Amino acid sequence: MRSVFAKASILGVVSAGLIGTAAAQTQDLRNGAADATKQANSVLLKQLPFNDTSDFDAANKGFMAALPSEAIKGSTGNAIWNPQQYGFISDATAPDTVNPSLWRQSRLINISGLFEVTDGIYQVRNQDLSNMTIIEGSEGITIVDPLVSAETAKVALDLYRSKRGNKPVKAVIYTHSHVDHYGGVRGVTSEDDVQFGKVKIYAPDGFLEAAVAENVMAGTAMSRRASYMYGNLLKADPKGQVGAGLGTTTSAGTVTLIAPTNIIKETGQKEKIDGLTYEFLMAPGSEAPSEMMWFIEEKKAMESAEDATHTLHNTYSLRGAKIREPLPWSKYLNQALVMWGDKVDVVFAQHHWPTWGNDKVVSLLESQRDLYRFINDQTLRMVNHGMTMREIADGFKMPDSLANVWANRGYYGSIYHDVAATYVLYLGWFDGNPATLHELPPVEASKKYVEFMGGSDEVLKKAKASYDKGEYRWVAQAVHHVVFADPDNQAAKDLEADALEQLGYQAESGPWRNFYLTGAQELRNGVAKLPTPNTASPDTVRAMSADLFFDYLGVRLNAEKAGNAHAKLNFEFGKDGNYFVELKNGVLNHTANMKSNNADATVALSRDTLNSIILQQTRFDDAISAGAVKVSGDQTKLRDLVSYLDTFDFWFNIVTPNQTAQSATTGRGGTSR
Repeated sequence: MRSVFAKASILGVVSAGLIGTAAAQTQDLRNGAADATKQANSVLLKQLPFNDTSDFDAANKGFMAALPSEAIKGSTGNAIWNPQQYGFISDATAPDTVNPSLWRQSRLINISGLFEVTDGIYQVRNQDLSNMTIIEGSEGITIVDPLVSAETAKVALDLYRSKRGNKPVKAVIYTHSHVDHYGGVRGVTSEDDVQFGKVKIYAPDGFLEAAVAENVMAGTAMSRRASYMYGNLLKADPKGQVGAGLGTTTSAGTVTLIAPTNIIKETGQKEKIDGLTYEFLMAPGSEAPSEMMWFIEEKKAMESAEDATHTLHNTYSLRGAKIREPLPWSKYLNQALVMWGDKVDVVFAQHHWPTWGNDKVVSLLESQRDLYRFINDQTLRMVNHGMTMREIADGFKMPDSLANVWANRGYYGSIYHDVAATYVLYLGWFDGNPATLHELPPVEASKKYVEFMGGSDEVLKKAKASYDKGEYRWVAQAVHHVVFADPDNQAAKDLEADALEQLGYQAESGPWRNFYLTGAQELRNGVAKLPTPNTASPDTVRAMSADLFFDYLGVRLNAEKAGNAHAKLNFEFGKDGNYFVELKNGVLNHTANMKSNNADATVALSRDTLNSIILQQTRFDDAISAGAVKVSGDQTKLRDLVSYLDTFDFWFNIVTPNQTAQSATTGRGGTSR
């Protein structure tokens, strides 16, 4: 996933999944679907096999109980999850303002409740962005991926127990390192039960590092962009958010984490978990940095994590993330077919619905395998013909045998951005044309474009004519320059918003729709700076290594403020070790297990005190006054270092010029940067 999808955040990084809705606070300026949009959407009705309703049969199969209808709220009355939020997605016919293929997917995702997958395996679906799977063993149950929040996970477990009895939790399995697959763990078990061996927690190799690290270094930017990707700022209605393609949306409860007790390290590894035999297949670097699939021999059931679901997934997440490699991804699925293809009866994943029957399971896995392999191989074929990233992405065509399979449609990922990412994976951002090697930054370039095109009024006049022709991509591209050249020009912002809105209504990908519509909303209404609570949970902070903490301080160091400053500091964490930290050349380096005799100061504190400071439960100065932090030597060096650290404003501009970016390039000529 995505991670999240908005992920758990640390060190003051906020989670976009926990932000309230801005749409309700502003006047509704949204348009309906234009004729060109209605026409574009109608094409898909003829192209795709809408008369095939087998997915609806599968999504309803094994239904046992509906989700509780009551909204889940926190201790202060804050909204965590509303199971009725997407009740408007019911009619078979899509509204004009929603791509009919995305509407179909959203209807499927909204088939909610407790389901039996096969004898002894159950799922709670649409109680969060992801599924929670419950596997009955000889002494109790194993929970697979306990959702985003402890509150939603507890309600999901209670729903299962209301139908299957109060069986004890014996194990938890994290399939991979995204927050919607571990965040609710304290809703299904406790740290005491784990520490005393009553519950084992299984996870793939590298899980803890990946789970904590992914959203730290670029966390603020990722979370801000995630507010676009998941439509957190949009109303849930036919003109707004209708889901994310992978699920509806993320819950807004308490994100927790309990460290794994048992690590799965290699493909073919077998573990007896509560009387059942699990055989694992490692899939690192596929949908997540740390991920695994497995097969339960006694059930003839395969768990595909997020490597085979009912959508084309992201090989690049629009919220921002390291690019995922489609070639190894396809090979993992091929390996699954080799290992289990002749004996599997059902495959289930942590999103969407299962697939039953050996022939259908094999067909799904083969189709998903070939989907990612096709993206990899054909992108490289076109690369070697000298085509550029956008030429390849815009001209890329899947064969009908892959494109017309519902599970391969781009509801979450998209062919365009996965192909573009594959180009960047192999060749980087530069297209080889020296004219694009050192382009002007956005605002400066936009002013030149508008000047060359005859000024803002002339651009808007021509763009309006293009809009009337349904040329929305071009209108957005052209008028964007007017907005960046003249950010107070509301007419330009409104016209770009109109174009983005129609593109959103046409988008088959949930994240694309959400990006377009959120951009339109912020162009019309501005950026609504809502409360952004620090969602750094104690679990996440405790799991963060000291190495990662000092790495993140290096990211926050403002080199211009630091100038030629030089400081050498020892940090002593008692039983948790020592670190030598040196500020020099505008860079903060740290070395573990080292103490310098020439340090300017030595800072002694416990890891618990550091955690309290990170969580903003204790101010650094207060900790010094209380004696929880002891500084010997030159305290001014430490205070100076703290003063050089930037804080990041979550609500930076995206569809209008970013003031921070402008100031960073002020006074820098086109050839001197």
